Amino acid sequence: MSPLALPALATWVTTFVLLFTELRTALVVAALAAVAAGVVALSPRGRVATGVLVCVAAASVAVGLRLHVVRDGPLTDLAAGGATAAVEVVLTDDPRPSKQGTRTVVKATAVRLDARLRLSAPVVLLASGPGWRGLLPSQRVRVIARVLPPGEGDLVAALLAVRGPPEVLSPPSPVQSVASALRAGLREAAGGLAPAERGLLPALVVGDTSTMVPEVEEDFTAAGLSHLTAVSGSNLAVIAGAAVAVTRFAGLPLPVRAVLAALAMVGFAVVARPSPSVLRALLMGLIAAAALGTGRRKDGLAALSATVLALLLFNPELARSYGFALSVFATGGILVLAPRWRDRLAVRLPILAAEALAVTAAAQVACTPILILMSGELSLAAIPANLLAAPAVAPATVLGFAAAIVAPVWTQGASWLAVPAGYALGWIVTVARTAAGVPGAVISWPAGAHGLILLGLLGGAAFLATRRRTVAVVVVCALVAYVGVRLLAAAWPPRGWVLVACDVGQGDALAAAAGPGSAVVVDAGPDPATVDRCLRRLGVRRVPILVLTHPHADHVDGVPGVRRGRTVGLTVISPLAPGPDRGWPARTAARWRLPGVTVDVSAPVPAVGVNNASVVVRLEWPHGSALLTGDVEAEAQRELVRRGVPRVDVLKVPHHGSADQDAAFLAATGARTALVSVGEDNDYGHPAEATTSRLRALGMRVFRTDEAGDLAVVVRSGVWTVVSRGR
Repeated sequence: MSPLALPALATWVTTFVLLFTELRTALVVAALAAVAAGVVALSPRGRVATGVLVCVAAASVAVGLRLHVVRDGPLTDLAAGGATAAVEVVLTDDPRPSKQGTRTVVKATAVRLDARLRLSAPVVLLASGPGWRGLLPSQRVRVIARVLPPGEGDLVAALLAVRGPPEVLSPPSPVQSVASALRAGLREAAGGLAPAERGLLPALVVGDTSTMVPEVEEDFTAAGLSHLTAVSGSNLAVIAGAAVAVTRFAGLPLPVRAVLAALAMVGFAVVARPSPSVLRALLMGLIAAAALGTGRRKDGLAALSATVLALLLFNPELARSYGFALSVFATGGILVLAPRWRDRLAVRLPILAAEALAVTAAAQVACTPILILMSGELSLAAIPANLLAAPAVAPATVLGFAAAIVAPVWTQGASWLAVPAGYALGWIVTVARTAAGVPGAVISWPAGAHGLILLGLLGGAAFLATRRRTVAVVVVCALVAYVGVRLLAAAWPPRGWVLVACDVGQGDALAAAAGPGSAVVVDAGPDPATVDRCLRRLGVRRVPILVLTHPHADHVDGVPGVRRGRTVGLTVISPLAPGPDRGWPARTAARWRLPGVTVDVSAPVPAVGVNNASVVVRLEWPHGSALLTGDVEAEAQRELVRRGVPRVDVLKVPHHGSADQDAAFLAATGARTALVSVGEDNDYGHPAEATTSRLRALGMRVFRTDEAGDLAVVVRSGVWTVVSRGR
């Protein structure tokens, strides 16, 4: 192990923990660590411990400075009162749509307040309107904004709710301008490719997913290939490898080859946009490429540890970043595991095949604990999918990078380079689609600490099996049995499910079982890929009835995902809501009897607003019923009470649990279970505390998708329960 590994790990853990504390705590830890380091340094054998304590002290100081910047200052005082101010900011990232798509979210650094006070504090802008499109990192703008306190745990000084368009004060830096021109040229060069390949080329080469087809993104996620669409060390290694191959073929000496490879990676970083994540990937890519190219694994580990130390001290917030963790773990897996596995595989396989398999498996195995924490899923298709896709990644990346460089001076030449890249991309798309469609490609795994412990036990058993075969058989059998029981218990969907509220973010999408492989779907959420993933996990291949309660984006934009690969029968829509009339308008009440479930659709009440024009659906099973209410608000709810609200067992709480609820309506449902379909950290404050408190006061158990993920209502032996898929 590298002598820097323990200090780097201690720095990471210290930073992660202290980010959730106060400035005073960080300073106390720094002082204690510094004193302890001075004491331990007197010991002749305390060099490693001294290094660890020094790093802990340095990390504590770095975190303390960060906490001081974001929690003490003029913006903090303004946020406490929700004041409005003129703020000048420098953009640090591209403007991006919010999760709900209603706003533009921009990360920036506030540099001037009310044209007088200079400062330097990280902020997040919440804006709207077309004026933000086309703005680039490094540009300076002035905004009029209401200063709001950040969310709990956010390491920013304030949220700026911007009013009106931005006043642009400066152009982007030359580097950002060049990066933007090259990225635009790459998108133009890919214009002649098929839609899937057209969107994938910029994503694969420079991490630009703005034109990527949602279905392809979903396939990449399920197949364990999503890392290909994020700039990582592997992208840079491909570019560096191509540069080394060309310079070696030209007969250039090794020092010149090294310099040209470094220049190629720097050029790639410019095209991919020199954001902190790209610069981090540049460092990681240089480490992995140098270590694998020279075979000096220990030097690679030392460089990796030093890089982790430097990055965490420079930007403590990285300690909480999944992207940072994935980069470090993948690089570490390649450095530590890949050489050993390659040497063992080379006994039975050609060296190139052995190295490809070793690198792919090592990176995937190392990242598995992080992926389980992120999603609670284990992709069984990831390693074979990565092996099959790998031969096409390098040529597509190199050709795409060349097209980006050529595009500004020769558009036609760039298009010609994109054509062979398209063939390679087509193969990757095919691999992703095939792997994602394999039954059991992604399985549920216990989330959180339980999942990590289980994974560690299984890994330990596998290690014993290679070292102590006499005792390993018993251990492996016991662990396999335990894993089987846990996975069976955590299998999704749970046995006996009748209704599932899909976790689609800020929106609604519910599926009611209607026979094997069939479900009635009520609303489709805001994103086709998300609802498709939910229905795929449920094994839904047929949708006899699709109900779209009202035409708001968070209920209908996901319809292409419902239709993807499925037979969809009747589509029921609200007749009172504006929008395209594509379906059967529910102007009167209607009832359909399907295998296992009866569907009652009520016509909307004559109330004001699109939300109140929602179709209300009652589902009835032999052992109970549910009421799905769209986004009806208090006005429509009162009318429903006058009509007569049917008593049900399960209530889908109207309008994501907003505060606009009628108490009499909620009580009249008689429900004992309340499902709230709501997005995590949404901009609307849903669900309202008053609403959830009222539901509990009525005796309902409240379940939220933002806290628990997909929610399944399960009936077993006449007993109703709710099973969470978990985050």
